[in-house]
Amino acid sequence: MPSAAQIPIASRAASRRFAGRAGLLYGTLFGLIGTHTPFFPVWLKAIGIDASWIGIISAVPAVTRFTVLPFVTALAERRHALRGAIVLTAFATAVGFALTGTQRLPFAVFAAYVATCAMWTPTVPLTEAYTLRGVLRYGLKYGPLRLWGSAAFVLGALACGLLVDVIAAERLIWIIVAVAALGAASSLGLQYLERPATGSPVTHGDKPLMRDGGFLAVIVAAALIQSSHAAYYAFASINWQAHGLGGLTIAGLWGIGVLAEIAVFALSPRFILEPASLMAIGACSAIVRWVIMAQEPQLAILAPVQLAHGLTFGLTQVGTMGLLVRLVPDHAMARGQGYFAACSGIITSVASILSGIVYAHYGQGVYHVMAGMGAAGGILILLMRRRLHHPHSSASGG
Repeated sequence: MPSAAQIPIASRAASRRFAGRAGLLYGTLFGLIGTHTPFFPVWLKAIGIDASWIGIISAVPAVTRFTVLPFVTALAERRHALRGAIVLTAFATAVGFALTGTQRLPFAVFAAYVATCAMWTPTVPLTEAYTLRGVLRYGLKYGPLRLWGSAAFVLGALACGLLVDVIAAERLIWIIVAVAALGAASSLGLQYLERPATGSPVTHGDKPLMRDGGFLAVIVAAALIQSSHAAYYAFASINWQAHGLGGLTIAGLWGIGVLAEIAVFALSPRFILEPASLMAIGACSAIVRWVIMAQEPQLAILAPVQLAHGLTFGLTQVGTMGLLVRLVPDHAMARGQGYFAACSGIITSVASILSGIVYAHYGQGVYHVMAGMGAAGGILILLMRRRLHHPHSSASGG
């Protein structure tokens, strides 16, 4: 990968434009996730959806990741239309959330949400593929670009936290719709990237990606570690609310975690450890975090534990993207992201449905299951660590 000093001045200007527009898109996309993730389950509960249905509905994004999403990313890659696909899916997402907000019956909400997620879930993998191509072209680092998404997540969660104590919970969906509309508008500002070098869209060298043991190990391990957050995403806000915490406090707890994540992304260009080691640390942190969460910790303990999100999510993400930049060629980046998202979707959908069932019977005990998932991901990446070691690659991986 070229360094910034090796890039001509004109290209450096283009690099700054790319970084600015990619950062804005990340901001709006993750601002949507920041409003959706903590408070969409609260909205579901407010309109009368029970815990079992919440678990099923919460699994929808994960299911679309391994059903619809791979076809969308593959189609965008074949047509060399990453930017166009991002714009289309972003606008469809805004319309879909508006439709979902008009529904009240469990199955009607479920059906509208399925249609929405069919367009929403491909947006982030398409954006990741678009960004990683820019990382390779301009010699950028992934972490500093991605941190704008995390910052927007915090702002979105805090905004909803302020409003949840002021407006009726059943109106939270319209905040989500408004942020989705901002994401659609920001997608129009993306610049075009020239087509990557032609070649087989699914190969790593002469080996198909899905037959590459290293690639498979990375996406499965990452999916296990990241999917261990399923119970946290679906039930943390509901559980904290049941324990008497207000909307602003809940938003603050989510914000603490994402601030730690932002710090990890900001510092990632300085990391000297191999990406596989970063993923292993993320897995170990997940085990510790979820075991503590299973004990129903008080706020004084819960707040510092939330800092572990920087490791369980942020460090895992940096390590994963660092390895994917090494293992997936430029012309197959969208397909590789699609495979990764599909793998995550399969594991997360199972984890989300299971978490709904377990939470309904055992409450916080569901986090023991999540700790087991994190452990499985960590074991897998440690077993493949030597195979994934590339001495000529940087630890930050972009």
